[in-house]
Amino acid sequence: MSIENVKKHPIPAGFSDALVGPSDYARLYAESISDPEGFWGREGRRLDWIQPYGKVKDTDFTMGRVSVKWFEDGVLNASVNCIDRHLAERANQTAIIFEPDDPDQPARHITYAELSEKVNRFANVLLSQGVMRGDRVVIYLPMIPEAAYAMLACARIGAIHSIVFA
Repeated sequence: MSIENVKKHPIPAGFSDALVGPSDYARLYAESISDPEGFWGREGRRLDWIQPYGKVKDTDFTMGRVSVKWFEDGVLNASVNCIDRHLAERANQTAIIFEPDDPDQPARHITYAELSEKVNRFANVLLSQGVMRGDRVVIYLPMIPEAAYAMLACARIGAIHSIVFA
């Protein structure tokens, strides 16, 4: 492939703030190792909790009874954290960029509002089929946006998903 055929994708405004360079990564990693409770406590506070956690971590590495618990007693909903908390300020901004395998097919940009609508619709289908909190749902789909809708819909209603990529 020649340099003329290389596609360039400029970073959209605001996205560059989310990028972490090698020096930032090294600093964050070192902090996560030297002060895991402080580091993960700060990271945990970045999420919306239904019930706040009481303890960041509780670990026991005793031979024969290893136990690792994170954010004990905390309750959150991944779907709410991935979608709902962003709707007020980012409803019309891109939440998912899907690049199909076929380079002749256009990329799909799904906004937070569209994502919310699709996930809620899928969650309602699951509920109408009798799927309840704690039920297990196997999702057999290729790596397409609809797979994300299905996973987030399961999280929304408290069902456990297992994805099998077709």
